[in-house]
Amino acid sequence: MNNPYINEDNAAYCPIYENNNQPGPIDNAINNAAKDLPFIPQNFNTAGFVKGLILGGIAAYVLTNPKAQECVFKAIVKGGELINAGIEELKERFEDVKAELDSQK
Repeated sequence: MNNPYINEDNAAYCPIYENNNQPGPIDNAINNAAKDLPFIPQNFNTAGFVKGLILGGIAAYVLTNPKAQECVFKAIVKGGELINAGIEELKERFEDVKAELDSQK
């Protein structure tokens, strides 16, 4: 089914995404598996629906499970610590280079 309000000749081109309107192999596999089911409409994006179900299920699990929340928060804290350690290392390198340049004067 084509949308009469979308003119594909004037569609925006984005060089980063060469295949803007082309579904990937996983999407094709999901859509092909579901196309013969009688209760799914012909133009229904089954792959998008399945991905939404999975992401929604994960979000619901994390939002309702205290242990999952704890794991997520621990990962966020550890990631923040790694970023802070990286920033401190960059500051040390900057100071080393600055000291080396000062000693050459």
